[in-house]
Amino acid sequence: MSSATIESPSPVQDARAANRERFELELEFVQSLANPYYLHTLAQQNILDQPAFVNYLEYLQYWRQKDYARFIHYPHALHHLELLQHARFRSEIKKDKWREYLNQKQFDHWRTWRTPRNHPPAPVPPESAGQEPEKQTP
Repeated sequence: MSSATIESPSPVQDARAANRERFELELEFVQSLANPYYLHTLAQQNILDQPAFVNYLEYLQYWRQKDYARFIHYPHALHHLELLQHARFRSEIKKDKWREYLNQKQFDHWRTWRTPRNHPPAPVPPESAGQEPEKQTP
């Protein structure tokens, strides 16, 4: 019988795997900040009041850099990350009223931000503008 040799991963592979895992975990967490209900829950559990967590939020600011921001699918996450840097926002998001306000603002943005840029606005019919329609010459 031959003994099977199992190669253990090299230290470089271990470091890459650890870095990838950390990247994915931080990306997932930052993207979860786009959810006002999640922010509200963190605030109500007083997690946003913990100095270590506030430091972690400050550390996560690197996601706003172009090289990292390109991985973010929910851009509101970066806006909320910026808001979380302020103590007043962290305390106010505990209130249901603030959560609903933030949720409504986010919804309004999603509802209106995609205006086709490559299509000019539809022309206004002359009748509705108080003008006579132009006569076409044959």
